[in-house]
Formats: sequence, structure tokens, C-alpha cells
Amino acid sequence: MSVSTMVATPSLQAVIFDMDGVLIDSEPLWQQGEYEVFREAGVPLTPQMCQQTMGLRVDHVVRYWQQRYPDIVLEPHATAQAILDRVAAQIMLEGVPMPGVVNTLQRLHAQGITIGLATSSPGQLVTTILQKLQIIDYFTLWHSAEHEPYGKPHPAVYLSAAERLGVAPQHCLAIEDSLNGLLAAKSAGMSLLAVPDHRCATDPRWVWADYRLDSLEAFDDTHPLWSHLATSRHP
Repeated sequence: MSVSTMVATPSLQAVIFDMDGVLIDSEPLWQQGEYEVFREAGVPLTPQMCQQTMGLRVDHVVRYWQQRYPDIVLEPHATAQAILDRVAAQIMLEGVPMPGVVNTLQRLHAQGITIGLATSSPGQLVTTILQKLQIIDYFTLWHSAEHEPYGKPHPAVYLSAAERLGVAPQHCLAIEDSLNGLLAAKSAGMSLLAVPDHRCATDPRWVWADYRLDSLEAFDDTHPLWSHLATSRHP
């Protein structure tokens, strides 16, 4: 499915990818790691409940469940690190690019489009994933929300990524799979290509996306966004 709700698309000088669920199918690994660690700590989560925190920074995930289960003591740093370690280990074992990712990166690079990354995941995991997928050289920069006062859905990580790229937010296209990412990118004033995770694909809030695809495999020559990207190269 390809859906466009945008009336007019500005010239686009940079594409900023989310990572988890866009570049790599790591959302199930995050949910499994969170489920296991929190259950071991006594928090009665179910796999379905883990979907509530999709797209949040891992320390915010810990805080989210601590607030809802205040009688259970969670050491924030140790809990977050335990989740991160489990996710990283599974990614090294089975991580592969999402369908269409490599072709999209290759084409953007060939057309001279600046490519960035804005993620809720910590830098430790960013380098692990980009190297594992062998796509690290496509990115001009990657920026983690761990360096911001607030993670997604706050727009800070996107605004900082755009500033470091030297591109105004209105000339950036964000690619996201989560609703928290959608809110962050749109609050930053960016155009948004949504590739929703199937677990939240029916949520009505996806109508706020400017474009929507079921997979980046459909981001081919016929997609209208390419006409805006092809003419927006940096000097």
C-alpha cells in the first residue's frame, strides 16, 4: 500500500532514518528483552503491553513501568543496561536489514542525498547495528536521543540531527515506523514517510504522515517523493 496525504512537498535535501523497525526488524527483540528483564524484576508485563513503549528511549521505558508499578524497585541504569545487552546480543546473532533498506540507501547515495539517522537507541547499539548490516558508510551522521534531555516523542533528536546536517527541518524527510517517532518528526516540522510496524499499523494517528508505505520495497521509481529528492542535492 502506498498512501500520500501531503498537499505540497518542499524540496528535500536530507533523509533522516529512524533505526529500530526501519533499518532493522529489532522491535520484536526490544520487546522480548524488555519482557524478560521486567518479568525477572517482578513487573507483570505481557508481550502486548510492551507495545505501549515502542519508540521510547530505553531509560524512559524503565521509568514508564516504574511509574505504573511503584511498589517494585527497579534500579534504572542496571535495568536499562540489562535490556540493552540482551537486544545487542540477539542483533549480532540474527540482525538483517528490513526489506528495501539497502536499495533505498544505495539510490539516495547515488543521487547525492544527505543521509542521517535519528534514533532512541543508545550510541552503543547504533554502531553495532550499522556495522552488522554493513550500511554504516551511507550515513553522514547518526544521532542518539540519549544525548538529549528528552527522547521521542519529543522532537529534540530530529532537530539536533537536522542542525548537525546543516539542513533546515522543513527540508528533511524523516522515515519512521512508530507513533512516537511520527510525533517527534512532525513536531520537528519535517515531512514524514511512515512505514508502520504491523503491530500498530491500524492506529488512526498514522493519518498525520505525509506518505505511507507498507515496506521500503515499494519506495521505487514511481513514488512521487523521488522527484523532490532528485532535485535537492547539496552543492
